[in-house]
Amino acid sequence: MTDRPTPEPDQPHDLVGIGIGPFNLSLAALAHGVPATPGHHQPLTTAFYEQRPAFHWHPGLLIDGATLQVPFLADLVTLADPASPWSFLNYLRDQDRLYPFYFAERFHIQRTEYDSYCRWVSDRLPGLHYGHQVDAVRWNTEHALFEVDFTQIDTHGEARALGRAHTRNVAIGVGTEPFIPDPLKPLAEAESAPVIHSADYLHHREHLLKAPHITVIGSGQSGAEIFLDLLRARPAGAEKIHWLARTAAFAPMEYSKLGLEHFTPDYSRYFHALPESVRDELIPRQWQLHKGIDADTIAAIHDELYRRTLHGGWPDTTLTPGVRVRTAGRVATTRVELHLEHTQQGTRSRLTTDAVVLATGYRERPLDNLLNGLDPYLRRDASARPRIDDHFRLVLDPTVTGHVYVQNAERHTHGVGAPDLGLAAWRSATILNDLIGTTPYPLPNRTAFTTFGLNPAHNPRIPTPSPVLTPLVQTN
Repeated sequence: MTDRPTPEPDQPHDLVGIGIGPFNLSLAALAHGVPATPGHHQPLTTAFYEQRPAFHWHPGLLIDGATLQVPFLADLVTLADPASPWSFLNYLRDQDRLYPFYFAERFHIQRTEYDSYCRWVSDRLPGLHYGHQVDAVRWNTEHALFEVDFTQIDTHGEARALGRAHTRNVAIGVGTEPFIPDPLKPLAEAESAPVIHSADYLHHREHLLKAPHITVIGSGQSGAEIFLDLLRARPAGAEKIHWLARTAAFAPMEYSKLGLEHFTPDYSRYFHALPESVRDELIPRQWQLHKGIDADTIAAIHDELYRRTLHGGWPDTTLTPGVRVRTAGRVATTRVELHLEHTQQGTRSRLTTDAVVLATGYRERPLDNLLNGLDPYLRRDASARPRIDDHFRLVLDPTVTGHVYVQNAERHTHGVGAPDLGLAAWRSATILNDLIGTTPYPLPNRTAFTTFGLNPAHNPRIPTPSPVLTPLVQTN
């Protein structure tokens, strides 16, 4: 491995992206061919770095038949630029599948198809560098540029070479990581223990199906899809599956049309303008907007369970919400014992199982290690989280003239829509418009029928309603 090369800082990039998931891939697609400055034809110079060897979107959860929970219009670009060559419809045309899709009449596509579409884009876009692990980001005060240090990784995951890029702006899209509850971490981290996170489900599916008894933990969409997939693969009367969840019910996701308006730019702007304490109270109360189960999956589970009663008897399954895992340990070498507590009854029990699938969701990857070099410039909120403004920029000391944009790391400032694919193109367009200082992607003035809040200052682009609401001045 050689010393880290230092290119001339007078040839910096306009934008360096860290991580290539759907959100930074959206930003790269919309940035492609866009002029770097108003009135000039020179395109933005960009580079995006990803430590994985190629693009893959949740490969362990591409269960046969599982669909996206957003319409196909929530692709990488369409909601900002319907004429983009990187749209899902253009992908279908390139694959000679446009007419089959037309006759299929599917508004929600399968996850495997979305993954294939994203890989089609990533294979064709220039400036994407896989096998590059970003190690640090620093601000170079002398040159007024960011320094991005990276390590090139070979196919075996070994460091091959060091590199450094200079850039005027940075976009961080490092995504999320699987969340494993503390009582189960020791078992999940032990290679021989039959405890896996749902992110790795398909990699272990065949082995799981051989287990005499399986326990699925988690009440969200992933838990439901895995329970259904296991159920369909097990013989009637000998299913031997437990499905446990902390939530009080296996609840449907909020999918009413007005409810979905929480995933609009209007709501994101409204949420951002709320006091920090109010935002922190709102997020856990809105779990059903993004952590529930879609109605079709719930119906499919019930239909499959009901089908197994047609010839008498009940399926050998147990579905119990309102349960938390207190502790967990091994029994002999191949089994797991879960110590459970029912939160409403206050009762406790033990469950011995042969395999556990943790559908316990994901958490934002911490940015502290990556941003250690910027810590002196970084402004934080009352909970020591990075402050993020309404243009998705980290709030930095004014001496830093460049911007660090974040993607899917701003739920505490922008609300439940942060990880939603339907807002990807709008957020990318917002970032690019701010970066360039003009509007290559005009944004909509209004995106929801709901008017969130009484104060029109939350969204000044929405026309004043009639009759006019007059703010009242509160006195002590």
